[in-house]
Amino acid sequence: MTQPFDIIGKTVPKRDGAEKVTGRTRYLHDLVLPRLAHGKILRARYPHARIVRIDTSRARALPGVLAVLTGDDVEPQPFGFAKDQVALKRRKVRCIRDEVAAVAAETPEIAEGALALIDVEYEELAAVFDPRAALEPGAPLVHEELGTNAHHLQYQFTRGDVDRAFAEAAAVVEDTYTLNFVTPACLGTMVAIADWDAADTLTMWSTTQVPFLYQRDLAAALGITGDRVRVLQPPIGGNFGRGLDLYPIDVIAALLARRVRRPVKIEFDRVEEFIACPTREPCAIRLRTAADRDGRLLARAAHVMIDNGAYTSWGSTTPSVMLSTVAGLYRVPNVRFDTTIVYTNNPYSGSMRGYGNPESTFAVESQMDELAERLGIDPLELRRRNATKPGDVNPQGFVITSFAMLECLDAAAEEIRKDPPPLRSGWKRGVGYAGMFHVGGGARVYRSDGCGAIVKLDDFGRVTLLTGATEIGQGSDTVLAMIVAETLGVPIERVDVVNSDTSVRPWDVGTHASRTTFVAGNAARLAAEKVKAQLLEMAAAELEEPAARLDVKGGFVFVKGEPQQRLPYAEVARAGHFRHHGRVLVAEAFYDPPTAMLDKDFQGNISAAYTCAVQAALLDVDPETGTVEVRRVASAHDVGRALNPGAAEGQVHGGIHMGLGYALTEHLVVAEGQVLTQSFMDYAVLKADAMPEIVVRLIETVDQEGPFGAKGLGESGVIPVAAAVANAIKNAIGIRFTELPITPARVRAALAAHGAAKDGR
Repeated sequence: MTQPFDIIGKTVPKRDGAEKVTGRTRYLHDLVLPRLAHGKILRARYPHARIVRIDTSRARALPGVLAVLTGDDVEPQPFGFAKDQVALKRRKVRCIRDEVAAVAAETPEIAEGALALIDVEYEELAAVFDPRAALEPGAPLVHEELGTNAHHLQYQFTRGDVDRAFAEAAAVVEDTYTLNFVTPACLGTMVAIADWDAADTLTMWSTTQVPFLYQRDLAAALGITGDRVRVLQPPIGGNFGRGLDLYPIDVIAALLARRVRRPVKIEFDRVEEFIACPTREPCAIRLRTAADRDGRLLARAAHVMIDNGAYTSWGSTTPSVMLSTVAGLYRVPNVRFDTTIVYTNNPYSGSMRGYGNPESTFAVESQMDELAERLGIDPLELRRRNATKPGDVNPQGFVITSFAMLECLDAAAEEIRKDPPPLRSGWKRGVGYAGMFHVGGGARVYRSDGCGAIVKLDDFGRVTLLTGATEIGQGSDTVLAMIVAETLGVPIERVDVVNSDTSVRPWDVGTHASRTTFVAGNAARLAAEKVKAQLLEMAAAELEEPAARLDVKGGFVFVKGEPQQRLPYAEVARAGHFRHHGRVLVAEAFYDPPTAMLDKDFQGNISAAYTCAVQAALLDVDPETGTVEVRRVASAHDVGRALNPGAAEGQVHGGIHMGLGYALTEHLVVAEGQVLTQSFMDYAVLKADAMPEIVVRLIETVDQEGPFGAKGLGESGVIPVAAAVANAIKNAIGIRFTELPITPARVRAALAAHGAAKDGR
């Protein structure tokens, strides 16, 4: 596709790439402040127990200890979605992550030593770790005051005559899909620094993805107002959704700093990260799907049971996206969706890349293949017959504008078939497909889905974008700089992006739902257009031409049709400072997508655009060892327009890596409430040499609402991977796996059981 752009559509290296690969980037772990004290947290010994007594006297007496806090030393301020936890627990602990005491000391080593000197006497209580058991009469109550372990959050949706559709269907498939704990495995562990000034204003250095919501929630948890909290964000070493909530580490750092009147830093070591970092939620999805004899989908009915853990964080809200997939991945007129969310004494889960969509896509796309087999229809053809198309309105009222599902199906199928690698003797080969449906133009989960931007042009020709959007390593600073540079007609090297300080940057709801390019990009574009208009207005006097006849390109303001009549844009900007009633070139904009929050019935057009993808996986299975080796992944994505194609492809590569780990190797083992996988020796993240060949096709539909036609891409790469892999394994060995990860041990056991069944044993 021919693109009339200087910068948009070209691969631009990440602006912080050189700093990172040379080791110059200073992450929050690297930050040291004058008089910095170090904090450590003492966690519960049992997943469920009463706190009988805490003796901190020996810890307080240790030289170098500055403060020791327990729940009795601070005013409890409940926080979180359900306001169901406090930073330092009183009287009772509900999971092994629970924070019982905290220490501030001169060094991390002294703080760690002080924890060992705190004597806590517990009365161990009966605990519950299985959601179904937690709902049984007489089960131990995680929160006695609620009188039940059933969570008040419910997601119930019905559209159409579901029961009639199932009764009249030619084929119905049904199964339960089990998804286990996994962790984000960020390179940077969780960390926070807190410092109170003489005016009792708090500055927090944080890796949050939602600085303005964090500012509000942290202030409430401390019993102060949000204007007394300033949030600074150094470069972030990975988040993958982890940074969407307020966690006890943040509140405890602030409480310790307020007590010692010095800055306090708390950082998790790797073991603590595995224990205390929020995870992807474990759940069981019971799904039924119906189709007619021609393969047209008639109905889906899903029930999702979520292990909420001991407290409520983002993991309990993922059904909102699971529902979107059940109702929106392919055309399906009749939909029923229901949930049961249950408190247990397990660790609680947060947001993680894809936010419920990899889980529901695993179930939905497994059943697409099962229906195809039942009806004798090619799996790709079944998907083509049911593909969502531009102009559709799905059962939830999502309005589909640009949408290239058919093109993605064709591209993935074409790429996966090219020059297949040789198959080793004795191995079995399979190919599997899976589609994906996700928001691509923001997602209105708050009253505002907006982002602010300020663009300033100085007299040296330097352009500064102040954006509310948070860079978490995904490359958003680069693409926002590209949008501003293209809009203004200046070299991208002349554009800086500032977004690290809530005292300076404009408001943004946060980095989530693949929204930054779309929402923050539109805000940046609008602000840059205003500055461009100001620049042309000033240039009109210098060039003695009407502003309507002027334009900016390649760093010059010129007369349209007479490009030799031109001035460097920086010279025009300076002229504004050297005239009577001069001016500076600065403008602001706020972009809030034309969307609506879901109503009480979970209907409403929550995104300004929707995106799709199709992934194909070619893999080999060794029947002797159960080893699954993915040889090639072909991934086709509707991106609207690829603003930075190299970065877009990189996003997909990263998502595929995360998705393959989810499918095959990663499992945070939690047994009786205890986290048993506490290192990368035990938690099997895929190594680089285990990655397959990856082919990415970017399908451009040029969305009418997106900046330069772009749509969101950040989560798309991970969402369909596990489903495609499971379908490929079924194609290879004839066995359907409904639980992740699909490890060699599970493959061997399934093959043995399958062989025994065939032999009649």
